[in-house]
Amino acid sequence: QDAGIWYLFHRVATGDSHSLAIETKSELTPLGIFYNNRVHSNFKAGLFIDKGVKTTNASVDDPREYLCLDNNARFRPHQDADPEKPRVAALIDRLISFKNNDHGAWVRGGDILIQNSGFADNGIGLTFASDGSFPNDEGASQEVSESLFIGESKNYGFPGGQNKYAGTGGIDNKARTLPRNRTFPIRGFQIYDGPIHLTKCTFKNFVPTPDRFTSAVGFLMKNPWQMTPKNNISLVKFGPNVSLKAFFGKPGPWFEEGDLDGDKNSIFHDLDGSVTDYKDTYVGRMDNYLIQHPKCINITQWSGVVCSGAYAQASTLVYVQTWNGQNLSMTIVRDEYPANPMVLRGINQRAVFQQYQPVVMLQKGYTIHWNGKAPNVTYLYLINFNKNDWIRVGLCYQPNTDFVIVLETFQRRSSALSSKVERYTPVSSMMELEKNRSDKKFYFDNSTGLLFLFLQAKYNRDGHSYCSSQGCERIKIVTKDSAKGISNCMAKAYPKYYQGPTVIKRMPVKTTVPCTKCGTTQMVFTSDPHKNYLLVQINSAGKKELSGGQQAFISVNDTMFSFKDNGILIVVVDACVGTVLGNELFSGVNIKRVGGYLTSGIPQRSIVLLSTRGDVAIPNNLSEALMSLGTAKPPYLQSNGSLAFLGFRGNFKPSWIKLFTGPAGHGLVQIEKYIPLQLEEYGCARAIKSRRKDLELLKKATRSH
Repeated sequence: QDAGIWYLFHRVATGDSHSLAIETKSELTPLGIFYNNRVHSNFKAGLFIDKGVKTTNASVDDPREYLCLDNNARFRPHQDADPEKPRVAALIDRLISFKNNDHGAWVRGGDILIQNSGFADNGIGLTFASDGSFPNDEGASQEVSESLFIGESKNYGFPGGQNKYAGTGGIDNKARTLPRNRTFPIRGFQIYDGPIHLTKCTFKNFVPTPDRFTSAVGFLMKNPWQMTPKNNISLVKFGPNVSLKAFFGKPGPWFEEGDLDGDKNSIFHDLDGSVTDYKDTYVGRMDNYLIQHPKCINITQWSGVVCSGAYAQASTLVYVQTWNGQNLSMTIVRDEYPANPMVLRGINQRAVFQQYQPVVMLQKGYTIHWNGKAPNVTYLYLINFNKNDWIRVGLCYQPNTDFVIVLETFQRRSSALSSKVERYTPVSSMMELEKNRSDKKFYFDNSTGLLFLFLQAKYNRDGHSYCSSQGCERIKIVTKDSAKGISNCMAKAYPKYYQGPTVIKRMPVKTTVPCTKCGTTQMVFTSDPHKNYLLVQINSAGKKELSGGQQAFISVNDTMFSFKDNGILIVVVDACVGTVLGNELFSGVNIKRVGGYLTSGIPQRSIVLLSTRGDVAIPNNLSEALMSLGTAKPPYLQSNGSLAFLGFRGNFKPSWIKLFTGPAGHGLVQIEKYIPLQLEEYGCARAIKSRRKDLELLKKATRSH
């Protein structure tokens, strides 16, 4: 169990205070300060927030050892560690997590915010988790913002030691260490149960290989749990080297058959279209017809489908709980797509009751069938329904079954029922049932074995709560022992109850205007956030590379300086303030002047960037000029080759000085570097004193104790 930082929750003291039987309430205690931490080269996770420990000795009933790991803890921070008081969001600020085999961060809990963080070269950058079926901390959610996810950086690693896995990268086909093995599906952000919000984040360098799927956004593999459609994404930006923005998996290695309940119901809400280019749409698995309509758009490469919904939050979650039917599989069918049912096995394989949680579209009809005798007790929970949201369901039973059906409001925290219980009464036809959806009526079609009723929410739902403000609205269906047999009514249900597919909410027009506010606003993610950095890129291309469509340029903080002709381009930047002082192109006969310009034309405290375009005849005096800008000795420069140089004019030799050369026709020569600005070593007259938030937080914490 290898993790860089692990928050492990003890319900009672297990050290010297153990004999005092002190209840620690660690799961409810606010996180405190988490700022500017770096985690790397771990197998399990860089940051891991989850799990507790067993606090009883081994016994015949439970032979596990004292203090062994236990999956019994759920972090849900509240004021004064009191669950009756308001939640206190745990803030994880400036986490740098890289080169972790499995997770950059696995975070399970209540309200948790991650911001200003960077994840690179991990198997999975970040996963939020709640509780699989219901979030333990009702109304809680998790969010990541202003963060950067990189699938493959230029930190190639070194094979050997604990680096067991190596292979080829997807960006440049170079050898590199890999997070798991060469086939492991790499994901930047992994969506799990939820609710989660991913916003103002940037994704770079997620490119699959012939052996490996690599996606910016992915899903928990082999997921038996629920997936809420309230998981949402907004204001995200994808770099040019992102081949798969999202991926729902395919049967095969790692994904296996992809046939568990959570796999089938994978979904997220693209709030602003920054993922799909279709604003306010939902993205689900392409074979999930519970969420589709005729105008949905398939994205085959993702194994996904993009659909508009009936309302602003149009999909919802039906929670079907059965007692004494834990081994049953449930088949749910949308009346508009009877040829495409979804079979669910349930999430509680060892419990006395079973739960099925399909994602469905509102204002539609569904039928439910079983692979055995229908359970005697079934609860239909209205989860993530807003007031007046509805669907119609028909549940399959044996003919001549008698029912007792009531509407209850259930308080999960206290396990109490409201005093008001409304009983459903039968009607004799579907027409009568459909007269008023809010009436407590049911219709049993004895000829098909289908029990029909409407699920319509009476109360408002607050924030991220799964249930209404009054509690969980649920319909309880109790039957007496009926005739044995398999309760599968599909053959009789359709075509009798088939409905032609319709669109409740029109698909939006595809967005073609680039999003200027998408992605993180930060250029640099570093463990020295009090420093200012300059991003520079130098691309040098010869004649062969240019004919292949590659470009030569110099970029300073995304400001591009291009060549108008073959030659040598030089850009000069003030190292104290980061402004570009000028740029010069030397071409033709003027190339001979470049050495003199570099030697005497560059002011002190300047960053110098040099690039070449075409097969340039390098002048003899350039080698000595580069030495005056920081090279250790006069470099050997090949005529007609490509050259990229990053140097400094001043009385200091920075460690970031770089020179790369390449013979003609041997590929692009590149430099990409973040350069610190305003350093005293540069000789800056008024080096700006940056705010040191880490020191401020340290003083604050010291005063509070």
